[in-house]
Amino acid sequence: MKKNRWKIILILISIAGTLWYLYPTYKDINYQKKLSQLRGEDSLKFVQENLDDIQKVRQKRIKLGLDLQGGMYVSLEVDIVKMLDNLAKNKDETFRQILAEVKKEALTSQEPVTSILLRKFQERGIRLSRYYGDIRQSDAEIISELEEQAEDAIDRALEVIRNRVDKYGVAEPSIQKQGNNRIVVELPGVKNREEVRQLLQSTAVLEFKLLKPADIAIKVMQSIDNYLAGKGVADTVDTTNVVTQKQDTTKTIAEELGADTSAGLSEFEKFKKEHPFFAYVRVDEGTGIGFVMARDKKMVDFILSRPDVKNLIPPDFEFVWSAKPFTAQDGNQYYNLLAVKKDPEITGKVITEARATIDPDNNSPIVIMRMNSEGAREWARITGANINKHIAIILDGTAYSWPVVRTKIVGGSSQIEGLDSPEEARLLEVVLKAGALPAPLEIIEERNVGPSLGEDSIQKGLKSAYLAFIIIALFMIVYYLTGGIVADLALVLNIAFILAVLAGFNATLTLPGIAGIILTIGVAVDANVLIYERIREELAIGRTLRSAIDEGYSKAFSAIFDSNVTTFLTALILYNFGSGPIQGFALTLMIGIIANLFSAVFITKVIYDIVADKYPTVVKFG
Repeated sequence: MKKNRWKIILILISIAGTLWYLYPTYKDINYQKKLSQLRGEDSLKFVQENLDDIQKVRQKRIKLGLDLQGGMYVSLEVDIVKMLDNLAKNKDETFRQILAEVKKEALTSQEPVTSILLRKFQERGIRLSRYYGDIRQSDAEIISELEEQAEDAIDRALEVIRNRVDKYGVAEPSIQKQGNNRIVVELPGVKNREEVRQLLQSTAVLEFKLLKPADIAIKVMQSIDNYLAGKGVADTVDTTNVVTQKQDTTKTIAEELGADTSAGLSEFEKFKKEHPFFAYVRVDEGTGIGFVMARDKKMVDFILSRPDVKNLIPPDFEFVWSAKPFTAQDGNQYYNLLAVKKDPEITGKVITEARATIDPDNNSPIVIMRMNSEGAREWARITGANINKHIAIILDGTAYSWPVVRTKIVGGSSQIEGLDSPEEARLLEVVLKAGALPAPLEIIEERNVGPSLGEDSIQKGLKSAYLAFIIIALFMIVYYLTGGIVADLALVLNIAFILAVLAGFNATLTLPGIAGIILTIGVAVDANVLIYERIREELAIGRTLRSAIDEGYSKAFSAIFDSNVTTFLTALILYNFGSGPIQGFALTLMIGIIANLFSAVFITKVIYDIVADKYPTVVKFG
């Protein structure tokens, strides 16, 4: 027992971790059953009372793919031909003929559209500079720029779609680039086809809005807080614990109040009762910008969406979220909540160019933005009247940046500073360009996966998994007796480990993934079969039970390891070169193989080390 102490501790930690990651899934299933039993006011009351916990377990549970939940599958194509048409200059009949040929060939060819365009021009002996770029540029230089524009158009479309889907509130969406110019969107649980069409195809709206003065923003938030606490809107509140500087977001409200977290946050609950809004929203008193923990974002959204709360917000006032969360020193993620003027100062229609680069003076990332003549005039007026104020850059209702105006900007060229990384600068460049997409999106395929089909897939998939497990488990017990029981225990742990890893890494379980688990069940007992047959051979030649077990594991390990490694490599290749269902199958198979080596070899050996010493007569291998 002593020599296996650390092995037992490792096994217990693994099992405890598995239960920890699977518990949210178990709890979410219970919540869903409870909600299905409640109706009307009872259902609404239950959601309001348990909203925090429902959201928390929903985020941490095992995610189900489109084939298991039902929903919509949409394949969009970025119209690169239309983009090339928009970018061209001096268009004539020859150009239109070439573009028509490019469009026709692109429908049946896997060749990039830009390559087809270059070939068509070369066949006619026409230089690209006749319609694109500068007369001094070579065809290679021009086609390189066009390829960059095409790639950029797809990146912009991806960002716009991702932003809209996030705002739409779809749980566990999948948005992926496919091939040269396609985007595949999977929306589990969504049924309204027309609404999705409008969501994905409508023109992106880029706006520049001034932040409201800090005192006005805080006053509106206080009105909401007072109302939710049952006070009069005009009542005054002590904001000592309500308003804090940005650096204080490294502490939660509970920590600042000295709440005993182990005792259920009694002080925090008391504060929450007094200040239902400020319990979730911290505010920078200098700018009026709020800070909300990522886990509380949906709760704040729920509060702000209430009709009675909306009535407290002035007509020219609007709350918008930051597009991405930031990580504070405490390791928690926070979203910014910005109070902005409802009407934009200027829109993205006036932007002609945006480029992410590095400032040579201080080696920091910046974005250079240029506007047309109309935009330049308006921008000079706006910046001149709002020096030292924040202007939020908002795409489809989500704020990506809110730089401070340092001086009046004339000429239409602006430099946005204060960015944390080149990646953030690149994202802002994409956003600034996304206001007027140069390449429209066309839906080339869409299909509904109805809830009955999703439920049918779940039931059949689970039924096949249950049958595979029961048949194999019974066979092992009948054929190997005690050894079969231990192998079945390892099999249960193996499946639990797979599901826990999927939950821990927020991976999505699909129908092919269930197929991977079923295959893993077979692979898992295969290892024990090799070990038990070797043990039988050792017992047949007269070895003691303990010696036979040690030899059986030792001599069978190389074969087990080789077979698992080759299977793992095959699954790895499938995952890297496959897509969609193939990746789902390969992922669960890879996780299952690693879990199998731990459960079927390591855990069973520890069990036999303990049982064979204390209860040797109990151990039977058929």
